[in-house]
Amino acid sequence: MEFGLNFFPVFAPERKSARDYYREVIDLAERADRHGFEHVQTVEHYGSPYGGYSPDPVILLTALAARTERIRITTGAVIPAFAHPIKLAGRLAMLDHISDGRLDVGFGRGFLPDEFEWFGVPMEESRRRFDEGLLACQRLWSEEDVKFEGEFHRFGPITLLPRPLQQPHPPIFVASASSPESCAAAGAAGHNLQVVPTIVSHETLLEMLDAYRGAYRAAGSPAGGGRIQVKYTCYLADDRATALERGAVFEQNYIDQMAGAIASWASTTSSAYQGYEKLVDKVRKYDFARSLADHKVLAGTPAEVTEQLEWVRENCGADLTVSLQLNPGYLEHEHSVRALELFAAEVAPRFTA
Repeated sequence: MEFGLNFFPVFAPERKSARDYYREVIDLAERADRHGFEHVQTVEHYGSPYGGYSPDPVILLTALAARTERIRITTGAVIPAFAHPIKLAGRLAMLDHISDGRLDVGFGRGFLPDEFEWFGVPMEESRRRFDEGLLACQRLWSEEDVKFEGEFHRFGPITLLPRPLQQPHPPIFVASASSPESCAAAGAAGHNLQVVPTIVSHETLLEMLDAYRGAYRAAGSPAGGGRIQVKYTCYLADDRATALERGAVFEQNYIDQMAGAIASWASTTSSAYQGYEKLVDKVRKYDFARSLADHKVLAGTPAEVTEQLEWVRENCGADLTVSLQLNPGYLEHEHSVRALELFAAEVAPRFTA
């Protein structure tokens, strides 16, 4: 089991400035690099406190690549529906070179109605645009004189420059929210997987992982299986009371900001997102204590977080890479630094020896 850092800015601007947030992220990434963490990654969102400080993950990850030496640089995830594939593939190929071949590319569908409206993209097209955008990027990276005839994009012949440093292309991850079918599709295509246990039941999570692993093996993909990143928010402190107090505060902050970002689902239905019209009510019912008991979030002392991760390893598989959110919400930077140092010194060695 390996560990990385996941940066997801979820807070109102009056809580923390963009400048301060980026400086803190860079500092944490540098520390994670020195401590041997496997990756750093960030999201793509727009126009709200729910991730809005990260409208372009490539820019932030380029800064992290310039300040680190070994750690992998991961998009978690870019949204093909909001970008032309020539531009997206070109920007990511540049980042692959700037990072000296440390790039992993996670692709996602997007799920916020407001974002699709702002970009003028119908949500009904999201799955088709995702599939087409991923395929176009993969071809642009690995082929020359590409002539592409898709439903949404037609271009070429074109030979993308620069060519990616990693050949035939950077490792591809597919972000899946709750669908075993999409996980199976990612496995069948030989891609890697990104999942978030917070939003699904443990039974559904196991179905997703089993579907992915089975499809990956059935496709005859390279031995050893695809890489699976599982994302957890982690509240780690020297004492349990402090960790749980922060967890209660910043999990509620996350719920409040997410509820605002998904509010339009209350008046939106889409055949491409079955059941999402109930998402607002589902989010409002979130309970931190129950989530901790259900192993959807990590919190406590180093010994307690170690025990929680041992449960994850035993129940979900030892082949996971855990992507940790150690700076949730507007948590003071000094506390995030302490959490990282504690994790590196007292938790990670139990799994990476």
